Amino acid sequence: MLTAYRRHLSKCKHRSRKYKSCFCPIWVQGTLDGRSVRKSLDLTSWEAAQRKIRDLEIHGESRTVTVDEACTRWITDCEVRGLKEETLRKYRARTAELTEKFGSISVRSITLDDLRKLRESWEVQASSMRKRVEILRGFFAFCVSSEWIAANPAKQLKPPVGGEKAKLPFSKTEVEKIMWALDTYSEIYPTTAPHTLLRLRAMVLLMRHSGLRISDVVSLRAEKISSGKVFLRQAKSEKPVWLPLPKNVVKALAACDLGDGRFFWDEGGKIKTTITEWQVRLKKMFTIAGIADGHGHRFRHTLAKDLLERGVPLEMVAAILGNTVKVCEKHYSHWVQSRQNALEEAVKKTWA
Repeated sequence: MLTAYRRHLSKCKHRSRKYKSCFCPIWVQGTLDGRSVRKSLDLTSWEAAQRKIRDLEIHGESRTVTVDEACTRWITDCEVRGLKEETLRKYRARTAELTEKFGSISVRSITLDDLRKLRESWEVQASSMRKRVEILRGFFAFCVSSEWIAANPAKQLKPPVGGEKAKLPFSKTEVEKIMWALDTYSEIYPTTAPHTLLRLRAMVLLMRHSGLRISDVVSLRAEKISSGKVFLRQAKSEKPVWLPLPKNVVKALAACDLGDGRFFWDEGGKIKTTITEWQVRLKKMFTIAGIADGHGHRFRHTLAKDLLERGVPLEMVAAILGNTVKVCEKHYSHWVQSRQNALEEAVKKTWA
């Protein structure tokens, strides 16, 4: 049996172990697995300490994994799997939050209600909250597969009510406005360097015709462009995926290469800072074009729509975007031309 008590600090005016209302560290003393135990729990919350003691008594010390230990193991696993840095950054933000909130508490003792309270503290948009819930589910699924917990407490954690916003592509008129905005950018912002203007135009053209995310565009190197094609990624079949580019896009990229093998990222700068700088420039361009909800990711949706409306199979579009067919079907199925044709034929048959 284990007993918790406050080990009062020298600056604390209390000395009795029975006093529990201060914030001095909590220790535990007793017998565990036939051994005498007397150690700090690294906690100051009495509720958290009682929870940890119950877990120790039920499962034993050797089978108890704390939240911070589980978070470290999960991030290491994600890094070994080669996940993108942008994805890892989001995962690290959530594990930092879990560690700060629950830290030395056993991951086995985290309940659905704990996660609901955590969700209540988020002051973010619905789309961001949905993503955070998804990350929590992934983390606790990792804990289940590692046999640290029996069930996933985040599985029943509900995301915000309401569907996601439709993935809006740019219309033909909006694309024309964007190209006009590129031509007039220097008039609105006369201090912009000529080379920056060349880069901005090349970036827009590349995103429009490749569907690459802005993070992939900014980090793009010259060796990823060959024979008028851009290297997208390595397919699951271990074969490289190349996408042909229009000649004007290849020419615009060539004008940006200063010989260091980079197009949009200057040597010595941090990639995250550089991405933010280009996002600011794109926002200015969309403002000039009069597109209030303009965003670089909409170029990706534009390419998907154009391909699907021309009858390109959903599987092929998914390969180009680097998504699963399921994800593409969820967001882009209403642009699949074959389905639209089948719908129209079915309706026409009712006319007879």
